[in-house]
Amino acid sequence: QVQLVESGGGLVQAGGSLRLSCAASGRAFSSYAMGWFRQAPGKEREFVARISWSGGDTYYADSVKGRTTISRDNAKNTVYLQMNSLKPEDTAVYYCAADSRGSSLYDYWGQGTQVTVSS
Repeated sequence: QVQLVESGGGLVQAGGSLRLSCAASGRAFSSYAMGWFRQAPGKEREFVARISWSGGDTYYADSVKGRTTISRDNAKNTVYLQMNSLKPEDTAVYYCAADSRGSSLYDYWGQGTQVTVSS
């Protein structure tokens, strides 16, 4: 069982930056691929970014590519999402998720952290 706790969300002006963190419990964290997703009001949850277990491979949604960096520190059981040049359309609840089987099917989810970007 893995528990994920996100933090770092908040209110920021357009053009600003935020770094989200996701702290994971369990010694198996370093073997899991991790992802970030977001859900805006009235919209479906969407993929934001993914990082492999080693951190060597990363993937981004086109909507955030070039403005966002996913990283991880396996010694700290933490994955990060650095978001720059934020736009009002980035406003959403951001969730981290763990893929324990390497199948791109995420089986553990955090409770989410709110990011609000004002114009």
